[in-house]
Amino acid sequence: MAKLKRARQIPRFESEASERAFWETHDTTGLVDWSGATAARFPNLKPSTETISLRLPAGLLAELRILANKRDVPYQSLLKVFLAERLMRERVEQRPAMPADRRVRPAKARSSKPSTRRARG
Repeated sequence: MAKLKRARQIPRFESEASERAFWETHDTTGLVDWSGATAARFPNLKPSTETISLRLPAGLLAELRILANKRDVPYQSLLKVFLAERLMRERVEQRPAMPADRRVRPAKARSSKPSTRRARG
């Protein structure tokens, strides 16, 4: 990788607004030497959430509420877990093959009773 000769100086800004305007129209090329950068982790940050309206068939919602009640969790939280597990499974299936010891697997559902739900046909 070619080393930067010398990074240009980042200008001084009179306000946060002027700095924001600058970075909206410029990138860090030539201003920041990223060769020594390391990945940052922020374990205490909570992911931002959005409120959505989701229409579910009444029977599906009733089953979800019953299952959530059996597990003693709010049904919205259980639905988020189900969605996250399914998305993770989809990501894993779309990735190129990788060694089994490095593969991410979704958490198994915690259920003490076998499912009594019939398959629709």
